[in-house]
Amino acid sequence: MQYKANSPENYISQVPEERKETLHKLRKTIKDNLPDGFEEGMQYNFISYFVPHSIYPDGYHCNPKEPLPFMSFASQKNSVNFYHSGIYANQKIYDWFVAEYPKHCKRKLDMGKSCVRFKKMDEIPYELIAELVRKISVDDWVNTYETTIKKK
Repeated sequence: MQYKANSPENYISQVPEERKETLHKLRKTIKDNLPDGFEEGMQYNFISYFVPHSIYPDGYHCNPKEPLPFMSFASQKNSVNFYHSGIYANQKIYDWFVAEYPKHCKRKLDMGKSCVRFKKMDEIPYELIAELVRKISVDDWVNTYETTIKKK
């Protein structure tokens, strides 16, 4: 499902009623644990967290007018999806997350390259997400991006 929103609040106001509390809680979990320097906003019609141009003027290599994306989440048709570029770009973070997930959730991990899909709203591992969010600083992310993604 795609929502046309100009702010995180506007996005959440458009999702089905039964998902609003989940998205509010996920957003709060991220914001409460987000390292300094990242900004919240809308990117690609998702609630997103990114490195602003004031910190990384080059922006995203696919579209330098966009700030450097890092993390986002969205309400999709059958799930709430959480996207974390560090899982995709840093094998150590990926391995850690995959190993920790079963300690926080009974359900099998449903994951793509950087996307974790949560089909059961009451089984989202907020504590694990909070820990993941804290693991990568802005400087760490810019360095990882420049050495593993931008050069491709």
